[in-house]
Amino acid sequence: MKSSALFSVLILILKSAFGHPIPDLPVFGSFEDNGSSSITLSIDTRCFEEDPESIPFLTLEQFQTFSPQQKKSLLEKAGEFVQKSLEVRINQSEWFLPPFSFEFEQKDAGELSEEDILVFVRGFSRLPSEPIIQNYQIRALEGAQYDLVFSNSISGVPQRRVNVLWPGEESFVLDLSSLVSQAEFDKEEEPEEAKPFETIEDQGEETPSEAEGSSTFVSFLRQGFVHVLPLGLDHILFVLGIFMLSRKFRPLILQVSVFTVAHTITLALATLGMVSAPSDWVEPIIALSIAIVALENVFFPGYRPNRLLVVFVFGLIHGLGFAGALSAFSLDPTSLAVGLFGFNLGVEFGQIAVLLLAFGATFWIREEKTYRKYVVIPGSLMIAAAGIYWTIERIFF
Repeated sequence: MKSSALFSVLILILKSAFGHPIPDLPVFGSFEDNGSSSITLSIDTRCFEEDPESIPFLTLEQFQTFSPQQKKSLLEKAGEFVQKSLEVRINQSEWFLPPFSFEFEQKDAGELSEEDILVFVRGFSRLPSEPIIQNYQIRALEGAQYDLVFSNSISGVPQRRVNVLWPGEESFVLDLSSLVSQAEFDKEEEPEEAKPFETIEDQGEETPSEAEGSSTFVSFLRQGFVHVLPLGLDHILFVLGIFMLSRKFRPLILQVSVFTVAHTITLALATLGMVSAPSDWVEPIIALSIAIVALENVFFPGYRPNRLLVVFVFGLIHGLGFAGALSAFSLDPTSLAVGLFGFNLGVEFGQIAVLLLAFGATFWIREEKTYRKYVVIPGSLMIAAAGIYWTIERIFF
Protein backbone atom coordinates (compact mmCIF):
# COMPACT_ATOMS: atom_id res chain seq x y z
CA MET A 1 0.00 0.00 0.00
CA LYS A 2 2.74 2.43 0.95
CA SER A 3 4.44 2.16 -2.42
CA SER A 4 1.39 1.66 -4.64
CA ALA A 5 1.87 4.99 -6.40
CA LEU A 6 5.47 4.17 -7.30
CA PHE A 7 4.64 0.72 -8.62
CA SER A 8 1.62 1.87 -10.60
CA VAL A 9 4.08 3.99 -12.58
CA LEU A 10 6.40 1.01 -13.00
CA ILE A 11 3.51 -1.14 -14.24
CA LEU A 12 2.71 1.42 -16.93
CA ILE A 13 6.37 1.38 -17.94
CA LEU A 14 6.43 -2.42 -18.18
CA LYS A 15 3.31 -2.48 -20.34
CA SER A 16 4.71 -0.06 -22.87
CA ALA A 17 8.42 -0.85 -22.73
CA PHE A 18 10.38 -2.29 -25.61
CA GLY A 19 13.91 -1.38 -26.77
CA HIS A 20 15.79 1.73 -27.64
CA PRO A 21 13.83 4.22 -29.74
CA ILE A 22 14.12 4.28 -33.51
CA PRO A 23 16.94 6.51 -34.77
CA ASP A 24 16.01 10.01 -35.85
CA LEU A 25 15.50 10.94 -39.50
CA PRO A 26 18.74 12.30 -41.02
CA VAL A 27 18.20 15.15 -43.50
CA PHE A 28 21.48 15.73 -45.32
CA GLY A 29 21.92 18.71 -47.64
CA SER A 30 24.70 18.79 -50.23
CA PHE A 31 25.67 22.04 -51.98
CA GLU A 32 28.42 22.15 -54.62
CA ASP A 33 30.40 24.90 -56.35
CA ASN A 34 28.82 24.07 -59.71
CA GLY A 35 25.36 24.96 -58.39
CA SER A 36 24.28 21.37 -57.81
CA SER A 37 22.18 21.07 -54.65
CA SER A 38 20.39 18.07 -53.19
CA ILE A 39 18.74 16.66 -50.08
CA THR A 40 19.13 13.03 -49.02
CA LEU A 41 17.04 11.16 -46.44
CA SER A 42 17.65 7.74 -44.89
CA ILE A 43 14.40 6.21 -43.65
CA ASP A 44 14.05 3.21 -41.35
CA THR A 45 11.10 1.17 -42.68
CA ARG A 46 9.94 0.49 -39.11
CA CYS A 47 8.80 4.12 -39.06
CA PHE A 48 5.80 3.07 -41.14
CA GLU A 49 4.38 0.80 -38.42
CA GLU A 50 1.94 1.75 -35.66
CA ASP A 51 4.18 0.13 -33.04
CA PRO A 52 7.63 0.47 -34.64
CA GLU A 53 9.74 -0.45 -31.63
CA SER A 54 8.22 -3.95 -31.60
CA ILE A 55 9.18 -4.52 -35.25
CA PRO A 56 12.65 -5.87 -36.16
CA PHE A 57 14.86 -4.13 -38.70
CA LEU A 58 14.25 -5.01 -42.32
CA THR A 59 17.19 -7.21 -43.33
CA LEU A 60 18.48 -7.88 -46.82
CA GLU A 61 17.60 -11.55 -46.45
CA GLN A 62 13.97 -10.69 -45.64
CA PHE A 63 13.81 -7.96 -48.28
CA GLN A 64 14.83 -10.40 -51.02
CA THR A 65 11.68 -12.44 -50.32
CA PHE A 66 9.37 -9.44 -50.89
CA SER A 67 7.13 -9.31 -53.93
CA PRO A 68 7.31 -6.29 -56.27
CA GLN A 69 4.02 -5.10 -54.80
CA GLN A 70 5.39 -5.21 -51.24
CA LYS A 71 8.43 -3.21 -52.29
CA LYS A 72 6.26 -0.69 -54.11
CA SER A 73 4.09 -0.33 -51.01
CA LEU A 74 7.13 0.50 -48.85
CA LEU A 75 8.24 3.21 -51.26
CA GLU A 76 4.74 4.70 -51.27
CA LYS A 77 4.72 4.71 -47.47
CA ALA A 78 8.07 6.50 -47.53
CA GLY A 79 6.54 9.27 -49.62
CA GLU A 80 3.62 9.65 -47.21
CA PHE A 81 6.01 9.62 -44.25
CA VAL A 82 8.14 12.42 -45.69
CA GLN A 83 5.08 14.57 -46.47
CA LYS A 84 4.16 14.47 -42.78
CA SER A 85 7.70 15.07 -41.53
CA LEU A 86 9.41 18.11 -43.03
CA GLU A 87 9.39 21.18 -45.23
CA VAL A 88 12.16 23.22 -46.82
CA ARG A 89 12.74 26.94 -47.25
CA ILE A 90 15.14 28.52 -49.75
CA ASN A 91 16.22 32.17 -49.74
CA GLN A 92 13.77 32.97 -46.93
CA SER A 93 10.81 32.31 -49.25
CA GLU A 94 7.73 30.15 -48.64
CA TRP A 95 8.00 26.73 -47.02
CA PHE A 96 7.55 23.81 -49.41
CA LEU A 97 8.35 20.13 -49.85
CA PRO A 98 10.52 19.42 -52.91
CA PRO A 99 9.77 16.28 -54.94
CA PHE A 100 11.63 13.21 -53.69
CA SER A 101 12.46 9.99 -55.46
CA PHE A 102 12.75 6.85 -53.34
CA GLU A 103 14.81 3.71 -53.65
CA PHE A 104 16.15 1.03 -51.34
CA GLU A 105 19.66 1.14 -49.90
CA GLN A 106 21.73 -1.25 -47.82
CA LYS A 107 23.25 -0.33 -44.48
CA ASP A 108 25.94 -2.21 -42.62
CA ALA A 109 24.83 -2.52 -38.98
CA GLY A 110 28.16 -3.57 -37.57
CA GLU A 111 29.93 -6.88 -37.92
CA LEU A 112 26.93 -8.72 -39.34
CA SER A 113 26.83 -11.50 -41.88
CA GLU A 114 25.78 -10.43 -45.35
CA GLU A 115 22.24 -11.76 -45.00
CA ASP A 116 21.73 -9.52 -41.96
CA ILE A 117 22.60 -6.28 -43.72
CA LEU A 118 19.82 -3.77 -43.08
CA VAL A 119 17.65 -2.25 -45.78
CA PHE A 120 16.49 1.38 -45.54
CA VAL A 121 14.63 3.65 -47.94
CA ARG A 122 16.73 6.43 -49.45
CA GLY A 123 14.93 9.63 -50.37
CA PHE A 124 16.64 11.97 -52.83
CA SER A 125 15.65 15.41 -54.09
CA ARG A 126 17.55 17.59 -56.56
CA LEU A 127 16.93 21.23 -55.65
CA PRO A 128 16.35 23.76 -58.46
CA SER A 129 19.45 25.62 -59.68
CA GLU A 130 17.49 28.81 -60.31
CA PRO A 131 17.24 31.09 -58.50
CA ILE A 132 20.69 30.71 -56.98
CA ILE A 133 20.38 29.25 -53.49
CA GLN A 134 21.86 31.71 -51.03
CA ASN A 135 20.42 30.23 -47.85
CA TYR A 136 18.52 27.12 -46.85
CA GLN A 137 16.74 25.66 -43.85
CA ILE A 138 14.23 22.97 -42.92
CA ARG A 139 11.52 22.56 -40.31
CA ALA A 140 9.99 19.54 -38.62
CA LEU A 141 6.23 19.58 -39.06
CA GLU A 142 3.97 19.43 -36.03
CA GLY A 143 2.80 15.99 -37.09
CA ALA A 144 6.31 14.59 -37.48
CA GLN A 145 6.66 11.30 -35.64
CA TYR A 146 10.42 11.47 -35.21
CA ASP A 147 13.11 14.08 -34.71
CA LEU A 148 14.99 15.38 -37.74
CA VAL A 149 18.77 15.71 -37.81
CA PHE A 150 19.79 18.64 -40.01
CA SER A 151 23.33 18.29 -41.38
CA ASN A 152 24.98 19.58 -44.53
CA SER A 153 28.09 19.73 -46.67
CA ILE A 154 29.30 22.70 -48.73
CA SER A 155 31.73 22.04 -51.57
CA GLY A 156 32.22 18.53 -50.24
CA VAL A 157 33.12 19.75 -46.75
CA PRO A 158 30.84 18.54 -43.91
CA GLN A 159 29.60 21.52 -41.89
CA ARG A 160 30.26 21.63 -38.18
CA ARG A 161 26.88 22.94 -37.17
CA VAL A 162 24.17 20.31 -36.76
CA ASN A 163 20.59 20.67 -35.48
CA VAL A 164 18.33 18.03 -33.95
CA LEU A 165 14.76 19.23 -34.50
CA TRP A 166 11.71 18.22 -32.53
CA PRO A 167 8.26 18.42 -34.14
CA GLY A 168 7.36 22.06 -34.82
CA GLU A 169 10.94 23.36 -34.70
CA GLU A 170 12.90 25.16 -37.43
CA SER A 171 16.59 24.64 -38.15
CA PHE A 172 19.15 27.40 -38.24
CA VAL A 173 19.54 29.13 -41.62
CA LEU A 174 22.45 27.67 -43.57
CA ASP A 175 24.38 30.49 -45.27
CA LEU A 176 25.38 29.48 -48.81
CA SER A 177 26.66 32.87 -49.95
CA SER A 178 30.15 31.38 -50.25
CA LEU A 179 28.89 29.45 -53.28
CA VAL A 180 27.61 32.56 -55.05
CA SER A 181 30.19 33.51 -57.68
CA GLN A 182 32.07 36.75 -57.41
CA ALA A 183 30.49 37.71 -60.72
CA GLU A 184 27.07 37.71 -59.11
CA PHE A 185 28.27 40.07 -56.41
CA ASP A 186 29.89 42.36 -58.97
CA LYS A 187 26.50 42.85 -60.61
CA GLU A 188 25.12 44.40 -57.46
CA GLU A 189 25.23 48.19 -57.75
CA GLU A 190 25.02 48.81 -54.04
CA PRO A 191 27.04 46.72 -51.62
CA GLU A 192 24.33 47.06 -48.99
CA GLU A 193 22.15 44.63 -50.95
CA ALA A 194 24.60 41.85 -50.21
CA LYS A 195 24.23 42.27 -46.46
CA PRO A 196 21.24 39.94 -46.02
CA PHE A 197 23.34 37.10 -47.39
CA GLU A 198 26.25 37.89 -45.10
CA THR A 199 24.24 38.22 -41.92
CA ILE A 200 21.81 35.31 -42.08
CA GLU A 201 22.79 34.21 -38.60
CA ASP A 202 21.96 36.47 -35.70
CA GLN A 203 25.16 38.26 -34.78
CA GLY A 204 26.30 38.18 -31.20
CA GLU A 205 29.54 38.03 -29.31
CA GLU A 206 30.24 34.47 -30.40
CA THR A 207 32.40 33.84 -33.45
CA PRO A 208 30.85 31.71 -36.23
CA SER A 209 32.91 28.71 -35.07
CA GLU A 210 31.69 29.11 -31.49
CA ALA A 211 28.08 29.49 -32.63
CA GLU A 212 28.33 26.33 -34.72
CA GLY A 213 29.81 24.37 -31.84
CA SER A 214 27.30 25.58 -29.26
CA SER A 215 24.35 24.86 -31.56
CA THR A 216 25.53 21.30 -32.20
CA PHE A 217 26.31 20.80 -28.51
CA VAL A 218 22.88 21.94 -27.32
CA SER A 219 21.07 19.86 -29.95
CA PHE A 220 22.82 16.65 -28.95
CA LEU A 221 22.71 17.48 -25.23
CA ARG A 222 18.93 17.54 -25.47
CA GLN A 223 18.96 14.42 -27.61
CA GLY A 224 21.06 12.53 -25.07
CA PHE A 225 18.65 13.46 -22.29
CA VAL A 226 15.54 12.23 -24.11
CA HIS A 227 17.29 9.01 -25.10
CA VAL A 228 17.21 8.26 -21.38
CA LEU A 229 14.10 10.06 -20.18
CA PRO A 230 11.50 9.26 -21.35
CA LEU A 231 12.56 7.11 -24.31
CA GLY A 232 15.30 4.85 -22.91
CA LEU A 233 13.11 2.58 -20.82
CA ASP A 234 15.66 -0.21 -20.56
CA HIS A 235 18.30 2.32 -19.47
CA ILE A 236 15.87 3.80 -16.94
CA LEU A 237 15.23 0.38 -15.40
CA PHE A 238 18.96 -0.37 -15.18
CA VAL A 239 19.55 2.91 -13.32
CA LEU A 240 16.63 2.10 -11.00
CA GLY A 241 18.19 -1.31 -10.42
CA ILE A 242 21.38 0.44 -9.32
CA PHE A 243 19.39 2.77 -7.08
CA MET A 244 17.46 -0.01 -5.34
CA LEU A 245 20.56 -1.77 -4.05
CA SER A 246 21.22 1.03 -1.59
CA ARG A 247 20.17 4.63 -1.07
CA LYS A 248 23.40 5.39 0.79
CA PHE A 249 25.54 8.01 -0.90
CA ARG A 250 28.83 6.11 -1.27
CA PRO A 251 27.52 2.88 -2.88
CA LEU A 252 25.20 4.85 -5.14
CA ILE A 253 27.79 7.37 -6.34
CA LEU A 254 30.36 4.60 -6.92
CA GLN A 255 27.96 2.54 -9.03
CA VAL A 256 26.73 5.50 -11.06
CA SER A 257 30.29 6.74 -11.64
CA VAL A 258 31.50 3.33 -12.82
CA PHE A 259 28.47 2.95 -15.08
CA THR A 260 29.08 6.42 -16.53
CA VAL A 261 32.75 5.73 -17.25
CA ALA A 262 31.93 2.39 -18.87
CA HIS A 263 29.21 3.52 -21.25
CA THR A 264 31.18 6.68 -22.08
CA ILE A 265 34.09 4.51 -23.27
CA THR A 266 32.08 2.32 -25.62
CA LEU A 267 29.83 5.14 -26.79
CA ALA A 268 32.91 7.09 -27.87
CA LEU A 269 34.69 4.12 -29.45
CA ALA A 270 31.61 2.95 -31.34
CA THR A 271 30.71 6.44 -32.54
CA LEU A 272 34.25 6.94 -33.83
CA GLY A 273 34.06 3.60 -35.63
CA MET A 274 36.82 1.98 -33.55
CA VAL A 275 34.58 -0.84 -32.27
CA SER A 276 31.35 -2.30 -33.56
CA ALA A 277 28.95 -4.97 -32.44
CA PRO A 278 25.77 -6.43 -33.96
CA SER A 279 22.58 -5.20 -32.34
CA ASP A 280 21.16 -8.73 -32.35
CA TRP A 281 23.40 -9.59 -29.40
CA VAL A 282 23.87 -6.14 -27.86
CA GLU A 283 20.15 -5.61 -27.20
CA PRO A 284 19.54 -9.03 -25.53
CA ILE A 285 22.58 -8.51 -23.28
CA ILE A 286 21.28 -5.07 -22.29
CA ALA A 287 17.97 -6.69 -21.36
CA LEU A 288 19.73 -9.48 -19.46
CA SER A 289 21.82 -6.92 -17.56
CA ILE A 290 18.62 -5.36 -16.23
CA ALA A 291 17.41 -8.71 -14.91
CA ILE A 292 20.77 -9.64 -13.34
CA VAL A 293 21.21 -6.34 -11.50
CA ALA A 294 17.62 -6.45 -10.24
CA LEU A 295 17.82 -10.07 -9.07
CA GLU A 296 21.11 -9.33 -7.31
CA ASN A 297 19.24 -6.71 -5.27
CA VAL A 298 16.81 -9.41 -4.11
CA PHE A 299 19.12 -12.36 -3.45
CA PHE A 300 22.37 -10.58 -2.50
CA PRO A 301 21.33 -7.49 -0.50
CA GLY A 302 23.88 -4.92 0.55
CA TYR A 303 26.73 -3.30 -1.32
CA ARG A 304 29.84 -5.34 -2.13
CA PRO A 305 32.87 -4.26 -4.20
CA ASN A 306 32.28 -6.90 -6.91
CA ARG A 307 29.03 -5.10 -7.70
CA LEU A 308 31.16 -2.41 -9.38
CA LEU A 309 32.62 -4.97 -11.79
CA VAL A 310 29.13 -6.13 -12.75
CA VAL A 311 27.97 -2.56 -13.33
CA PHE A 312 31.12 -1.70 -15.32
CA VAL A 313 30.80 -4.67 -17.69
CA PHE A 314 27.14 -4.00 -18.34
CA GLY A 315 27.86 -0.29 -18.72
CA LEU A 316 30.16 -1.12 -21.63
CA ILE A 317 27.26 -2.90 -23.34
CA HIS A 318 24.83 -0.04 -22.68
CA GLY A 319 27.28 2.33 -24.37
CA LEU A 320 27.10 0.23 -27.53
CA GLY A 321 23.32 0.49 -27.37
CA PHE A 322 23.53 4.29 -27.38
CA ALA A 323 26.10 4.46 -30.17
CA GLY A 324 23.60 4.29 -33.02
CA ALA A 325 22.26 7.71 -32.07
CA LEU A 326 25.43 9.36 -33.42
CA SER A 327 27.14 6.87 -35.72
CA ALA A 328 24.37 7.08 -38.32
CA PHE A 329 25.16 10.70 -39.17
CA SER A 330 27.80 12.08 -41.52
CA LEU A 331 29.54 14.61 -39.27
CA ASP A 332 32.97 16.15 -39.60
CA PRO A 333 35.42 15.22 -36.79
CA THR A 334 34.89 18.46 -34.85
CA SER A 335 31.08 18.22 -34.97
CA LEU A 336 31.29 14.54 -34.05
CA ALA A 337 33.41 15.32 -31.00
CA VAL A 338 31.10 18.16 -29.92
CA GLY A 339 28.00 16.06 -30.57
CA LEU A 340 29.45 13.10 -28.70
CA PHE A 341 30.28 15.23 -25.66
CA GLY A 342 26.86 16.90 -25.68
CA PHE A 343 25.00 13.62 -26.15
CA ASN A 344 26.92 11.90 -23.37
CA LEU A 345 26.37 14.82 -21.00
CA GLY A 346 22.67 14.70 -21.84
CA VAL A 347 22.64 11.00 -20.96
CA GLU A 348 24.19 11.83 -17.59
CA PHE A 349 21.58 14.51 -16.91
CA GLY A 350 18.92 11.95 -17.81
CA GLN A 351 20.39 9.48 -15.33
CA ILE A 352 20.48 12.13 -12.61
CA ALA A 353 16.83 12.96 -13.33
CA VAL A 354 15.87 9.29 -12.95
CA LEU A 355 17.70 9.09 -9.62
CA LEU A 356 16.09 12.29 -8.35
CA LEU A 357 12.65 10.96 -9.27
CA ALA A 358 13.43 7.71 -7.47
CA PHE A 359 14.57 9.62 -4.38
CA GLY A 360 11.46 11.76 -4.51
CA ALA A 361 9.22 8.69 -4.65
CA THR A 362 10.87 6.88 -1.73
CA PHE A 363 12.51 9.43 0.60
CA TRP A 364 9.58 9.32 3.01
CA ILE A 365 10.20 5.63 3.76
CA ARG A 366 12.75 6.04 6.55
CA GLU A 367 12.89 2.50 7.92
CA GLU A 368 15.25 0.35 5.83
CA LYS A 369 13.35 -2.88 6.54
CA THR A 370 10.13 -1.27 5.34
CA TYR A 371 11.93 0.15 2.32
CA ARG A 372 13.31 -3.25 1.40
CA LYS A 373 9.98 -5.02 1.92
CA TYR A 374 7.77 -2.58 0.02
CA VAL A 375 10.18 -1.08 -2.52
CA VAL A 376 13.38 -3.03 -3.13
CA ILE A 377 12.03 -6.58 -3.36
CA PRO A 378 8.81 -5.97 -5.34
CA GLY A 379 10.40 -3.22 -7.43
CA SER A 380 13.45 -5.31 -8.27
CA LEU A 381 11.29 -8.31 -9.16
CA MET A 382 9.24 -6.17 -11.53
CA ILE A 383 12.40 -4.79 -13.13
CA ALA A 384 13.82 -8.32 -13.43
CA ALA A 385 10.59 -9.49 -15.07
CA ALA A 386 10.90 -6.74 -17.66
CA GLY A 387 14.54 -7.68 -18.30
CA ILE A 388 13.74 -11.37 -18.71
CA TYR A 389 10.81 -10.60 -21.01
CA TRP A 390 12.97 -8.34 -23.20
CA THR A 391 15.75 -10.94 -23.31
CA ILE A 392 13.38 -13.63 -24.58
CA GLU A 393 11.63 -11.23 -26.95
CA ARG A 394 14.90 -9.95 -28.46
CA ILE A 395 16.39 -13.41 -28.95
CA PHE A 396 13.42 -15.39 -30.21
CA PHE A 397 10.98 -12.87 -31.72
